[in-house]
Amino acid sequence: MADPRIIDIQLDQRTILWRNADVEQERRIAIFDLLEDNHFAPQRDHDDGYAGPYKVLLRVEEGRLVIEINREDDRPLEAIILGLGRFRRPIRDYFAICDSYYQAISNASPQQIETVDMARRAIHNDAAEQLIERLEGKIAVDFDTARRLFTLICVLHIKG
Repeated sequence: MADPRIIDIQLDQRTILWRNADVEQERRIAIFDLLEDNHFAPQRDHDDGYAGPYKVLLRVEEGRLVIEINREDDRPLEAIILGLGRFRRPIRDYFAICDSYYQAISNASPQQIETVDMARRAIHNDAAEQLIERLEGKIAVDFDTARRLFTLICVLHIKG
């Protein structure tokens, strides 16, 4: 019976060079929310018909995102590799707007905070749509799963 969802997700710690408390909180929330509710369905058929659940490891190698997909019992299924060139600008924009958001929280009016937060959500939503498009034919994901995966991809790009 198909169970197209992620039950465990890890980030390659060798890829992450540095993160502050805000980033760590974003990572924890993204992972928690992702594991609570997600749709993740690799499109490749397996000889035995395996269709989930999945354990996933995300890492960056030579400028590419590697999504290692394993069975529930940790046996490898496949690795999806995506070029990250198209994500450089959304990642950079997302980091910039998050910095503005965290600064606004400490010294801006509620109206200003809301404006920055709306811009942050728009960048995040656009990047999620782009991720859905890049995964087309490889992995079917819903919008919320794509948003959370984008957050985790951003965490992998922090350079300190």
